[in-house]
Parts: sequence; structure tokens; C-alpha cells
Amino acid sequence: MEDAEGDADATFIWGTNLSVSRVQSRFTSFIKTFRLPEEFDPKYLQLLQETRERGEVSFNIDGHHMHDFDRTLYMWAITYPAETVPIFDGQLSAIAAELEGTDPEEIQVQARIYNLLEIKVIRDLNPSDINRMIAVSGMVTRTSGVIPDQRTANHPPPCPLLRSLALFRCMQCGHEVVEWNDRGKVNEPSTCPSPSCQARYSMQMLYNRSCFLDKQLMKMQENPNDIPEGETPHTDLVDLAKPGDRITVTGVYRAAGAVYKTYLDVVHVEKNESTSLFSLSDTLAAEEGEELPAHLTAAAKAGDAQNNGVRTNNVTGEEMAEKRTQLQAIAADPDVYEKLAASLAPSIWQLDDVKKGLLCQLFGGVSKTLPGVKTRGEINVLLVGDPGVSKSQILSYVHKLAPRGIYTSGKGSSAVGLTAYVTRDPETKEMVLESGALVLSDRGICCIDEFDKMSEAARSMLHEVMEQQTISVAKAGIIATLNARTSVLASANPVGSRYNPQLSVVENIQLPPSLMSRFDLIYLLLDKPNEASDRKLAKHLVSLFGDRSNLEAKKAPIAAELLKEYIAFARATCHPALSSEAAEALATSYAEMRSMGMSRKTVSATPRQLESLIRLSESLARMRLAATVTVDDVTEAVRLMKVAMQQSSIDPRTGQIDMDVIQTGVSAAERGMKARLSGEVRALLQARLGGQGMRLAELLEGMNAQASVHVSERDLRLALSELEEDYRLAAGVITART
Repeated sequence: MEDAEGDADATFIWGTNLSVSRVQSRFTSFIKTFRLPEEFDPKYLQLLQETRERGEVSFNIDGHHMHDFDRTLYMWAITYPAETVPIFDGQLSAIAAELEGTDPEEIQVQARIYNLLEIKVIRDLNPSDINRMIAVSGMVTRTSGVIPDQRTANHPPPCPLLRSLALFRCMQCGHEVVEWNDRGKVNEPSTCPSPSCQARYSMQMLYNRSCFLDKQLMKMQENPNDIPEGETPHTDLVDLAKPGDRITVTGVYRAAGAVYKTYLDVVHVEKNESTSLFSLSDTLAAEEGEELPAHLTAAAKAGDAQNNGVRTNNVTGEEMAEKRTQLQAIAADPDVYEKLAASLAPSIWQLDDVKKGLLCQLFGGVSKTLPGVKTRGEINVLLVGDPGVSKSQILSYVHKLAPRGIYTSGKGSSAVGLTAYVTRDPETKEMVLESGALVLSDRGICCIDEFDKMSEAARSMLHEVMEQQTISVAKAGIIATLNARTSVLASANPVGSRYNPQLSVVENIQLPPSLMSRFDLIYLLLDKPNEASDRKLAKHLVSLFGDRSNLEAKKAPIAAELLKEYIAFARATCHPALSSEAAEALATSYAEMRSMGMSRKTVSATPRQLESLIRLSESLARMRLAATVTVDDVTEAVRLMKVAMQQSSIDPRTGQIDMDVIQTGVSAAERGMKARLSGEVRALLQARLGGQGMRLAELLEGMNAQASVHVSERDLRLALSELEEDYRLAAGVITART
């Protein structure tokens, strides 16, 4: 800016014919007179008073409000942000001083504009946007540590505690000089300004007498839903957020050094995870018995969050109360459970019990910290079945409803892609961790399609995540434990693409039993031909492509957006506890499930099933926004568990539930049969084995001649592997080891 002596009207923004006084008067008029249609008092004047009372510096200004009030002022802010925003800061300080009757030099208020008319994605940015204020949506993938930065307005701010300056001292004569931040840059003196010295390159910064502001670098990529087909995510550096957050940032698009290196100098960050009201990322403190986050409590008191430039609520206190009333009305409906289930993936025919299990996963249980141990509240679900039974569609529905989470494919996911990998930070040149899909899904749901096609290294990473809810990393000198408090929803196809009912679920998908046992619910979705059900399914699918009246008739009881808000609201505000009656019902149900296998000497339930029942019961209570878990919740949880167990834990040889099928991959009946077969093979070899050995075909014929059930060559080879210490099979001939 060029200052005309004593004449504010002659002060212009450099490079334009825009006078500072016009910007000041229009902005002051906007702050003092703008009103919403249903309000009588000036909105921003009231918010400014409340911001000062809370002792905050950041002051959020809705871009739509500014545009509706004065389009010219809005265009000035968008076109010349580096020049107009400092003017806005000064006017806000002056207005606040006028309201409080104090000196403007003692007040600091920073204008943070958000909610611009146009929100771009990273790939749409072009050189014409440089030095303009823009809004960009995306997902944060990495954060740097907090580093010092001398970044402030184009002139020294009035508050000594908040200004950014650098103090330089000449190492020869001791002369000191202060350099202020000039548009994000501090110019280091190359020559001592003292007339008697004039030494070159003798100025050294005194860090302990300089003032710095906090700076944090973030790496952001496009939201997965915004990426065109066949493209990869584009990334950019932004300021202020957490990995995994879906955000919309507003700031000045700048070019640093070379024209190809650009960054966004952010003035405002808005989280847009599940809803404008509540966020799953805010539930951690509440679940662990701490106070709610500041932006929620401030919004409840003030009506609009003014929280250090991070805006997570789009509504006033009155609108929040109305939304809360609407959501509580859903919970008060006696048929809320059935309506919620019918609203989940309404275009998918039947599969009611599967939808109810997924509904439990979306609502989740309550995480608890017990003495010396922490138990997870997240519910893991696995869908196994034939191709074309809507497994991938179900995953897509759940991913859209989950406030946080990543959708990925097992074949295209590596171990580091799921967890974290080490890379060199381009700014600090240090080795840093890049977050993977599971870390980005913290407090949400990670949907993994084609789970059976994952590499062994990738699957081994899931053991810790699914039980301990953490990821331990020790790479390139970085030793860290990352939070991965995520629910895993996976789908897998059987080996050969068709489920074999003669084999167990573990044998069908060939996953490690230690990994299978960490799933709370395992559903089998089989494509069984049936004329009546096939005709109904065909009519249902045809109706989806029919006229709009049919689609309206099949409309979900609760709209998808409202369902998403309800899930986030329930998880943020409801943390049910077990009642004494429910606890007794859980103990009784678990004992009954265990007793089912005692007569057959099989394991029909394990403590992990009991923990799953607790989580399912809590999620069912959470659907009703209930403070306590009832006996009815336990009863439904047991039913859902039995439905899943009857599908996935059945021993195909006996038709009975045997948890060993999941826990070890081998049922108790099969283990006993193998032991008996090995004994009979040993006895037959001892009786008939000669000096030249015995051919495998001869042994197989002898076994089938004396056995009551048919013995296959595969079973015989497995039995011989158990006797490899005494006998050796080579070239189809069995010989005794000496």
C-alpha cells in the first residue's frame, strides 16, 4: 500500500485503483448491519461480542453472507485476499474496541472467510487462481510436526503477544534491528544499517528475542468420491487438520519459488465428515469419560463455532436444537430398529439379518478402558459368498453411510498401503510416516473388497488392528504406535469362485484361522437356485430400472443423509451401560452356547463370542439412544450371533456348530477322524509293509477294504504326513525310515 499523507481516501491497494477507505467502509457496514431474514439483531456484531467474551482471536465470516450483502466486497476479498484480509482484521479490531471502549492497538481479531460460492477440487486448480482466495475440498493424508513460522499481516499487528518479528544483531558492532513479516517473508539484512559500521553479512538472528507463530504442514489429496474414473488422486499442501479428515479449506493459492510448486496459505478449515452437526472423530473423548470437544460445547453456547479457524458446525444453536429434536423423534419410534434396517441398502433384496448385523457395525459398541487393558467397541464383519450376491454393493452402501472410512480392494492393497509407510518430507527433509487406509479410517469403517486376494504380508498387518486397534511401526529409525480404531468390513470370494458346502468356511476362502476369529460376525451369502425366490428377485431388480413411481414406492423409511446424521449423533452422544438384568442374560446366553458342544466334546462358543455379544447389545441400545442395555437387546444380539454362527461355524461333516472351524480351521470331528485314520494307517503298514515297501495305491485299496467310510487319496496323504517321522512317501512308494 502507498500512504498519502493524512488522507485515507488517497490510500490505495498497490497495483489497483481500489482505495483502502472504500474497503473499510463497506466491510464495517457489513459487520454492523448484516441480518439473517429471521433475526432482528446484526449477526456478526453479536458474534464478535461473543468471540471477545470467549477470549478467542479467530472470527469466521460466511462467504455467502458477504456475497448476499455486498457482491463487490465479496469480489474484492476473493481477488485481492492478501491486501483486503489485513484490512478486515484491522476493522474487526476497531469495531471490537468501539464496543468495549478500549484502544484498538490492544485488540487482535483475525477474519477467517469460509463457505465460498465455488468449491474446487485439486485437479481443477490452474494458474489463474494464484494469489486469489479459493476453497478446495479433499482428504488429509499426512501432517508434519508443529514448526515455528514468522507469518502474519503485511504490517506489525497491534498486540505484542501475537505479532511475528525477527530481531537481528550485528556481530561486529552490536547494532540491533527488527524486521517484520512482509507477506509471509522476513527479509534478512545483508548489511549492518549502522552508519559507522556498514559491515556486510554480519547480521545474525537472535532467536530467543524473536517472536514466532506455530506452523503445521499438511498433505491433502482429493476425496475418493471426487476422483474421475481411471485417474489417481492429486495432492497439495495445506495447513491445519488431522489425517483422515474430509475437509474444505479456504485460503490464498500461492506459487513458491518455481511456478510449478504451489501451496495453499489456509485461513479456514471446515470438517465435513458425516454431517454438519456431529462427527465420529469427536466421540473419543466422550467414550473415554472426558468432556466434549470445545467446538461442540462452544456451538451449544454461542450458536456458531468460532474455534481457531476450524469450523465443524454449519448451524446455529437453534438449528442444532431442531436437528436434535428430529433425531430424538426417530429414536422414540417403537419400530426404529426395523426402519433403520430397511433404510440400509434398500435396493438390495432381502438379506435382512445381514443388514441388521451391518447396522450394529455402523452404530458400534462402547470402547472401555479397564485396569491394565483396553477393550474395543468396534465390530468387525466378514461377508463370504458366491459372486453376484451383492457383497460389493453392500460395502459401497456402508462406506457411504460411515462418517469416516476408506474403501479399498485386497488385490490392490499392500501392507504399507493399509498401515503406514516411511517417506522423506519435502519441506523438513526428515523421515515421516504417511498414513495408510486403516489409519485414515480411525474412528470409522474400513471396507476391504476381495479380502481373500490380499497378500500374506497385508493380512498379517490386520491381526493387531482388528484386536488391539493400533498399528506398530518400526522403519527407518521411526518407532511409533498409530491409532487404528476402525471397524473392518470385508468381503471374500471362495476358492474357485463357488462356495463348496462340503468344506468349512476357512477351507473355502483359505484365510488364517487367527484372522478369521477376530471377526465378530461372519455371514455366508450363497447363490442357491430356487424358482420362487429367483422370480421375486428378478421382479425386484426390474423394478429398480422401471418408472419413477416404482422407485418412490420403494423409498427407504429414513433418507440416507438423515440416517448418516442419526448414526453420527448416536455415536457422539449415546454410550449405553449394561444393566444388571442384561449382564445376567449375557452370562446365561453364553453358558447355553457353550453347553451346546459339551455333549459332542466340541467348542461352540469362546470368550471372544461373549465380547462380541456385549458389543452387539450396546450397539442395539445405541440405535434407540438408550442409556442402558436391556434384556431385549441381549436377546436380539444372541439371535444375530446364532444366525452368523449357523452359517459360518457349521462343521460340514457333522452339520453341528463347532467354533474350532473358525478358531483353528479344523473341526473337532475332523481332528478326531484324522487321528483315527492315522492310527489305522500305522497299523496296516506295520502288518503289511515288506522290505521293498508298499505302493500308495495298494495302501489305499487296503484301507477302503477294511474302513466303514470311503477314504480318499487326499485323506490318506494327510494321514501319512502325520507319520512322516516313521514312514517316507517317495515316487508313490511308502518305505519305513531306519
